[in-house]
Amino acid sequence: MPGRPAVARIVAFVVIVFALLTALSNAVSVTTQHIASTTDAGRSSGWRLVLSLLRHPLWLFGAAAQAAAFVFQALALHKGEVSVVQPLLAMELVFALLLRRFWIHQSVLLVTWGGAALACLGLALFIVEGEPRGGQSAPTSQHWIGAIVTCLAAAGILTALAQRGSPGRRSALFASAAAIMWALVAAFIKSATDTLTQFGIGGMFLHWPVYALAAGGVAGIFLEQSALHTGPLRVSQPLMVIIDPIVSIALSVWLFGERFIPNAVMLAVAGAGFAMMCAGVVLLTQTAPATMQANVRRDG
Repeated sequence: MPGRPAVARIVAFVVIVFALLTALSNAVSVTTQHIASTTDAGRSSGWRLVLSLLRHPLWLFGAAAQAAAFVFQALALHKGEVSVVQPLLAMELVFALLLRRFWIHQSVLLVTWGGAALACLGLALFIVEGEPRGGQSAPTSQHWIGAIVTCLAAAGILTALAQRGSPGRRSALFASAAAIMWALVAAFIKSATDTLTQFGIGGMFLHWPVYALAAGGVAGIFLEQSALHTGPLRVSQPLMVIIDPIVSIALSVWLFGERFIPNAVMLAVAGAGFAMMCAGVVLLTQTAPATMQANVRRDG
């Protein structure tokens, strides 16, 4: 049918929009909840801090943005390739930088904007030249078991190693484990949305993906918070942003049969684009303002 290429392009565009909305919602959530949680710093702790945050409009807005991010990601993964959606989530850092500059009014170094531009350019090259495509919505049980065992084993080993060492080392290990779990959660989300559309809301709870999604989400939150609390953000953040799409791409090929353009030159360009994105992420995270306070610059 002559209309199929046009429909495919529209679907791809919608998937990219939903993935970018996910990244934007995540950036809004992190920024607003961080500001809300530091507003009462030193005056509340424990349950008092939790209760204070639950009454804070900005924190609640961040929670709503976090829920919206989950919905947008589910919509993107349902129709889109994991190898497209997950790398696009790195745009969260760029959106967060824009929020810092134009909402919080922080001074941002020129080199930091350069890192953001490099990340965007590299990501565009990866998607355009690599042309991730294809895939299947029903991985085999053997593939699921292999992928789950591999990811859980890797995350478990990293978590065990993170029990000792310097704060930076522990944070890096926890962040790497968290990134692996979030990549696995993305695969669970895609499978759960397929189950939802096939069997409905009631039928979804009769199949395992929704429960795996819940368990994986809890594990991902625990590991991510452990990374954030044990060491500096500039250590954990780039690792989570970079390792997540790497593992996601591997899972997309392993589980869903996604593939890239069969052209060595274009694949090399796509690989170079991904490397550029990673370099931009590192540059951005290492030179961005160290806090959420207005008019704060980091030396370097």
